[in-house]
Amino acid sequence: MNDISTPPQPAPRKHRLRTILKGILWGALTILVVIVISGWLFARYSVTRAFPQTDGTIQIEGLTGEVEVVRDSMGIPHIYADNVNDLFLAQGYVHAQDRFFQMDFWRKISYGELSSMFGDTQVDTDTFIRTMGWGRLAEAQYEIASSENKAILDAYAAGVNAYLATQSPADLSFEYSILELTNRSYTPEPWTGAQSLAWGKVMAWDLGGNMDAEIERALALASLPPDRVAQIFPPYPGERNPYIVANQDAAKMGTPVDLTLSLNSTVALSSAKAAIDALNRVTGGGAETGIGSNSWAVSGDLTPTGSPFLMNDPHLSSQMPSIWYQVGLHCRTVNDACPYDVVGFSFAGVPGVVIGHNANIAWGFTNVGPDVQDLYIEKINPQNLNQYEVNGEWVDMDIRTETIDVAGADPIEVTVRSTRHGPIISGIYEPLEEFDTAGIDLPEEYAVALRWTGLDVVPSVVGPILGFDRARNFEEFREAGLLFAAPSQNLLYADTAGNIGYQMPGNIPMRAKGDGTLPVPGWTDEYEWTGFIPYDELPAVLNPESGYIVTANNAVIDEAYPYLITQDWDYGYRARRIVDLVTSNPGIDLADQATIQFDSFDLNADRIIPYIELSLMGATDRELTPIELDAISELSNWDRQNFAGSTGAAIWNATWRNLLVRTFQDELPEALWPEGNSRWFEVVGNLLDEPLDPWWNDVTTQGLESRDDVLAAAFYDAVAELDGRLGSDVSSWTWGAIHEMTFINQALGSTGIGIIDDRFNRGPYPASGSKGVVNAVGWTATEGYQVNWLPSMRMLVDLGDLSRSRAIHTTGQSGHVDNEHYDDMIPLWLEGKTAPFLWNKADIEADAEATMLLVP
Repeated sequence: MNDISTPPQPAPRKHRLRTILKGILWGALTILVVIVISGWLFARYSVTRAFPQTDGTIQIEGLTGEVEVVRDSMGIPHIYADNVNDLFLAQGYVHAQDRFFQMDFWRKISYGELSSMFGDTQVDTDTFIRTMGWGRLAEAQYEIASSENKAILDAYAAGVNAYLATQSPADLSFEYSILELTNRSYTPEPWTGAQSLAWGKVMAWDLGGNMDAEIERALALASLPPDRVAQIFPPYPGERNPYIVANQDAAKMGTPVDLTLSLNSTVALSSAKAAIDALNRVTGGGAETGIGSNSWAVSGDLTPTGSPFLMNDPHLSSQMPSIWYQVGLHCRTVNDACPYDVVGFSFAGVPGVVIGHNANIAWGFTNVGPDVQDLYIEKINPQNLNQYEVNGEWVDMDIRTETIDVAGADPIEVTVRSTRHGPIISGIYEPLEEFDTAGIDLPEEYAVALRWTGLDVVPSVVGPILGFDRARNFEEFREAGLLFAAPSQNLLYADTAGNIGYQMPGNIPMRAKGDGTLPVPGWTDEYEWTGFIPYDELPAVLNPESGYIVTANNAVIDEAYPYLITQDWDYGYRARRIVDLVTSNPGIDLADQATIQFDSFDLNADRIIPYIELSLMGATDRELTPIELDAISELSNWDRQNFAGSTGAAIWNATWRNLLVRTFQDELPEALWPEGNSRWFEVVGNLLDEPLDPWWNDVTTQGLESRDDVLAAAFYDAVAELDGRLGSDVSSWTWGAIHEMTFINQALGSTGIGIIDDRFNRGPYPASGSKGVVNAVGWTATEGYQVNWLPSMRMLVDLGDLSRSRAIHTTGQSGHVDNEHYDDMIPLWLEGKTAPFLWNKADIEADAEATMLLVP
């Protein structure tokens, strides 16, 4: 034992060094842990500081009375007010609380001001949007709005600004903290009533018309004869697939497409298409044939309750947060002075409910896709490029200068030129000798101008939307639709009195000549618009004898209709399936209607797979490998449902994609390669009956391929692809393993910086559905199988008892990262499930998670 009086001896040098190093190590580790925890806490604070107050009492300037905002367990606000001003002021306030960054980003898109947020990478997009002039149009629409609608727009803006006044940018949304890293000077400006109208221009563009198909036809004619171009733009198959409205007239809906009377201006059109594609990447839109929506209404004769059901699921681009914001707007006493008592889906930044129901009616939208966009080839004066010809005379263009503010750089000035038809969108003037003129004498200098109803100064769609919110019957509903100029929507209707109805609205042009399918000469009046189809002559129906109305972007009415609506419908496969399910199952309840919304049966596969089986049976050049035998067994026994867990769906979709590659990519320019939508269902389906059609032959080989050769080869390619991606165990292949859904933040979800992208995005998730099926969870064959558009919400309304209605949208109510309602709807949406579509105040209060009082 040591003597306590004896001083301790120093440890050996090596031991002392080890002790010192251990201390340093533990100290460094402690500091690192503190840094990590502090960093996490700071990041957490940076996120959560933007979470809005949803409980308690808040004083707001501009209110005249107390407003109650009850948020249910999904974070959906239900607003109760005594007057219209207070109701819409409160809607603006709660939109800003939950989604202001999305609102700010959307207004920057619609005004062509993205460069002020994100720098010079967005100058080209801003230039195109400024050329279109959406912001200027919104300002003009605000000026012509009715006093009633202007008051609502102003009240809404006041509510948004009341929230902005209390928050710094970082307190508004976490995105501003990220944006500050590269753009410290950015501060969002106050909201205006006109800015609520500008987003309507973006949606009108997304759903606007057939311009892409018009350009594609013209480009196809540069390399193919007219008869072969006609094969890849077939007519609507009305003998197999349904029309929305049964026609009683005996006139003509336009003439067959004349592919020989077109200007073939490939370079200028390619330039226009490039600009359009760039814009579509930002807006998430562009009216691709096949992207659309489903809605159907069934009368009480076909429901177990004796009252109508109405279902709707609009198909839009996938994004984070959801494009929709669910809300309830309730006047405490409903009367002429305060006529709103409505629930449904709104756009953040826009007052009112776009789709939903009130106490008397329910309504839904699907896109008509009318031909409201024409491309005119303008003859330019070679001596003065700011002049163009009109009926033999040179006329000055309308020229204006737009200044684009660029974060981190000097402003850029852009010159915008417009003709009588609209803005010049090609951006270049190309000499005649570069083109195949298809027998048409083109001018020495020319440009492409866009005529589009969405660029006309007419009342905005906010007026009709507010009219739907107030409507009490079909007459008032149709009256509200009168001013729904663009984008034209299939307006589906049902009411508590037992009626179902349909109205097609919109400014649909009548042409002096032509059918709008190809660019036309603009230097005479030969192809001018002569007016619009009268509203009373647009297709409509009330209580059809069939007892149902189905709209799925299919043809509205048959060829006997006296006016041209479009030649570019969706080809009706989704509508066919819905009609089959509705008519085969009369009396099904609302839960079964939800099953129809999630139905993923593939009519295209059902048509083609028997031919694939025959091609493999007849193949003499090789025997199937063991993995191919397993694969064809799975495909043959597949139930045709594109569910995420399906092996057959994976094999089919890989085969379909490879079939399109083998059949068309050898002859079509890359810009025209098939994306796999319903038009291509019809193209390939028609070719099945022509086993030696030239499309089947691969022009890059010495041989002469037939239908069976290509079908077999596409199957072999698909099996090899899936083997490489998913392994050799066929039974483990699933559609969801390659068809994945990632919800991407529009503004900051594609930075290429993983830590930022992962913060804002959610996914990937295995996804059911596919193109051309009722559960239209789309993908693009030229890009792979990743989901890029989807049913953006699903709504089912029981008009016999509104409290039994159901609904869901894609992600969640909140736009704030890490908020519990940022992504809580995703699991339900992926599984085809819905949540209660709360209506009665007692049910809302029973489900409430927060109640906020707004007071003057």
